[in-house]
Amino acid sequence: MAVAGICNCLGKIVPPSFLAFLLCCGLAFGQIRYSIPEELDNGAIVGDIVQDLGLDIRKLSSRKIKVTADDGKRYVDVNPKNGKLFVNERIDRETLCDVSSCILNLEVLLENPSELHNIEVEIVDANDNAPQFPRDDYQLEITESASPGSRFPIEHAQDPDVGTNTVRFYRLSTNEHFALDSNKPFKNKHVELVLKNNLDREIEGEFSLILTAVDGGNPPRSGTVVIQVLVQDVNDNAPIFSQSLYRTQLFENSAPGTTVIKITATDLDEGANGQITYYINHLSDNTNNLFQIDENNGEISVTGQLDHESASSYEIEIQAEDGGGQTGHCKVLIELADVNDNAPVIMVKSLTNPIPENIAVGSEVAILNVKDQDSGENSRVSCSVPINLPFKLQRSIKNYFTLVTITLLDREQIAEYNITITATDGGTPTLFSTTTLNIHVGDINDNSPVFGQHVYGAYVVENNKPGTSICSVSASDPDWRQNGTVMYSLVSSEVNSVPVSSFISINADTGVIHAVRSFDFEQFRKFKVQVVARDNGSPPLSSNVTVNVFITDENDNSPQILYPAPEGKTLMTEMVPKASLSGSLVSKVIAVDADSGQNAWLSYQIVKSTDPGLFSIGLHNGEIRALRDITESDSIKQNLIISVKDNGQPPLSATCSVYLLISDNLAEVPEFKDMTYEESNSKLTSYLIIALVSVSTFFLTFIILILAVRFCHRRKPRLLFDGAVAIPSAYLPPNYAEVEGAGTLCSSYNYDTYLTTGSRTSDFKFVSSYNDNTLPADGSLKTNRDDSNMTSLSDAGEILEVRFFL
Repeated sequence: MAVAGICNCLGKIVPPSFLAFLLCCGLAFGQIRYSIPEELDNGAIVGDIVQDLGLDIRKLSSRKIKVTADDGKRYVDVNPKNGKLFVNERIDRETLCDVSSCILNLEVLLENPSELHNIEVEIVDANDNAPQFPRDDYQLEITESASPGSRFPIEHAQDPDVGTNTVRFYRLSTNEHFALDSNKPFKNKHVELVLKNNLDREIEGEFSLILTAVDGGNPPRSGTVVIQVLVQDVNDNAPIFSQSLYRTQLFENSAPGTTVIKITATDLDEGANGQITYYINHLSDNTNNLFQIDENNGEISVTGQLDHESASSYEIEIQAEDGGGQTGHCKVLIELADVNDNAPVIMVKSLTNPIPENIAVGSEVAILNVKDQDSGENSRVSCSVPINLPFKLQRSIKNYFTLVTITLLDREQIAEYNITITATDGGTPTLFSTTTLNIHVGDINDNSPVFGQHVYGAYVVENNKPGTSICSVSASDPDWRQNGTVMYSLVSSEVNSVPVSSFISINADTGVIHAVRSFDFEQFRKFKVQVVARDNGSPPLSSNVTVNVFITDENDNSPQILYPAPEGKTLMTEMVPKASLSGSLVSKVIAVDADSGQNAWLSYQIVKSTDPGLFSIGLHNGEIRALRDITESDSIKQNLIISVKDNGQPPLSATCSVYLLISDNLAEVPEFKDMTYEESNSKLTSYLIIALVSVSTFFLTFIILILAVRFCHRRKPRLLFDGAVAIPSAYLPPNYAEVEGAGTLCSSYNYDTYLTTGSRTSDFKFVSSYNDNTLPADGSLKTNRDDSNMTSLSDAGEILEVRFFL
């Protein structure tokens, strides 16, 4: 500020232009220097460049005045409009300078013409920092034996301010043990504490001092540090027990580990000097291995087995020793109290095992003796068993007890008993002991084998292999070992007058039933056998069960064609009128199957025919019908090959040939001689006459049979023919039976039969038919003795049957 004032004075004496010249050429009296305190606010005015340099403020804007610093930082800047220097950035002298003198060197640059001026800005220290110690706290460890006058240095505080603003003096908080060395100047590196009085850790082992450093600013600032003084112990105290004699009482049945008493000694010292260790002194023979003391906490515990009868009390001397070797002593008197410490002892003097399950009620099973080593009331004993058992205890003589049965036993319900016998004495508290008798119940053969089912059913497919397993029966016997071992056998019986052993056998050990031979469903379908299960007891017991054996059908029979007869036996020819319309019934193939169920369901199919589009056959009824109207152009002779197939898996089939003549009478057939194997007309007439008589006889017999069936309602085997179709008995399967209503003869038809050629005067009709479609299982097809409806046209032993339809 002084330099700026000098320049102002010169400006009044010397012309401004000359003064500017001197400043530019460095011939000025000195540099412009400003002095400002640190920490001024931004924008605070430092000085007036225009006035101090004598510049023309009107040309200031055009000269583009600037202020620069060597380090590039713009702590101070200039206002280009009025030329005033101002604080541009916070200035911290302690950060900017580390010495007492702090000056900013600035350059002021102007253009038009170019001028350069050096400016110094001195930063004056402000008391903006308080004294600060190097650490937040100090810890002094001083032994309690330290003598007065001992010195303890503390690092001094530091203040970044300078001059009078730095640390001026220290002061210590009020205490009776320490003071500051007033002879030491505060500028020394260390501040020393001086011990004024002796320390006693047992009275005050730790305390805190506050050391304060104060600077010379206005107002002054200060800094503090806490000095923690820890008084180190010395072993100047011996352990002391709270009592010289301790008394306690202990039950004689105290288990090892039981705490007897806990004694405590104290030592005013600390650390190793105050750490106490406990010992038992002068162990005698009767106390050795009975007691021990925990060296750390003084707890006395039992280590052996105490017995009041051996010693009623024990006296133990205890020593307490600290880490410095000083000791203290006391005595412990332990008195033993007598208790009921002996439980009763149960001894088995006699035992019957196993016992039979049919043992009589009240029978003796075991004899027990119970003892108690105590005396008086403590030795009085009682004995018991659980109430849910078929046994009880009876007192005998002195301390003897007898175990007897009170109910009947059953081994199959309970095979063994675990009997817990409890003996209790009369002491307080009561003591008891238990023992367990494992008694087995012996078996007797008192149970018969029992089958798992009331009736067994076995199913076997016919044509089975001999030895095939059919089924298995199983019977259980709750008895034991041989009394419960079951053997199986068949009850002797007959099936259709044949011993049952010829059909099946049974494994005596496993109960598995095997087929002895192959079965045939068409012979018989089921039979019954009796299986007996017998145990190996003495005497043995047994039981029976019924086994129903069912034979199931297999598709092992091919269809049997009843009509027309197989070729080679007879030659049958059906005559079809020329005027037959589409759908007219021409003939019927009749077949049966000895199997049952779906194995006997038959289907019919034309596999070959003279005219494929002329006739069709019903798939399930075998009826041959005209597919269209018969015309004159159709061949007179028609041959159909029919296949009959059942529904088994795999299916079986049979074939037959049906011969048809499309004509109204035999006279119209020029080739009839060929079909009759060239027989003479005279013989034909004779045979027709014979056929007329035979048919008449058959008709009368047929009417009588129908009337008998209608009135008597008796189920007799039916003649297997429809209308006037004769079925030779030679082609009927033996013992044929239709099962489950699956027969093939189910329709009735009316036929006109002509007995002479060219005449309709001798015809008759069958107006009734047989609707029963099954044969009973025990029935068979009967041979038709009177085949008078057949017309014999051959003298060579063959039969030609001719049928006529309208």
